[in-house]
Amino acid sequence: MPASKSKQSLPKESDQTDSDSEPVEGGKEPHKVNPGNLFVLTGPSGVGKNTIIDRVLAEAGGIVESVSVTTRKQRESERDGVDYFFTDRESFEKMKKQNHFIEHAEFAGNYYGTPRNWVENRIREGLDVVLVIEVQGAKQVKKQFPSSILIFLAPPCMDELEKRLRSRATEPEDVIAMRLDKAGQEMKERDVFHYEVVNEDVDQAVNNVLSIVYAERCRIRP
Repeated sequence: MPASKSKQSLPKESDQTDSDSEPVEGGKEPHKVNPGNLFVLTGPSGVGKNTIIDRVLAEAGGIVESVSVTTRKQRESERDGVDYFFTDRESFEKMKKQNHFIEHAEFAGNYYGTPRNWVENRIREGLDVVLVIEVQGAKQVKKQFPSSILIFLAPPCMDELEKRLRSRATEPEDVIAMRLDKAGQEMKERDVFHYEVVNEDVDQAVNNVLSIVYAERCRIRP
């Protein structure tokens, strides 16, 4: 689990703040905090997104991974507010109607969503935020946050991706076939993204993502 995550409560509308400055003593002018960047990392299942982002979070500093809201049942090893914000379907539907999510999706009968307030507050505090989500969610984010930086993590080839999925030995053949078919469709949407990183060598892939993070921090923005 990335060290950058910490125990938190389910994000609320009241969690927002109107100030982007840090108070200082003695009546001096407050220090202006430059907002952070919003990164999106996506790619086919089995490509190594979590492995890559855990390394990036540990090495870059000043960047946190968004904690999603989900209606999925909490597992014994998971911590509320760290791995996910766990809630029920009724509460999730209410949050969705009130536009509390940057993006949301349903998978295997459960809802998942990225909490808007949580992400916007971290960016306002000067932190970079990374979302590790699927391609469809990344497209939703791009519409709502045109300045977000989208990174597509790709396998060296489909044969290698299939090998990785099978090596996990956690899913039946029909699920693997479904994931491979979906991966083929996702690979066709790479032009939606700003960067592509091929995960053939983990160390190199991590270095490439880190380079993107550092370069975007140096970008001159209007």
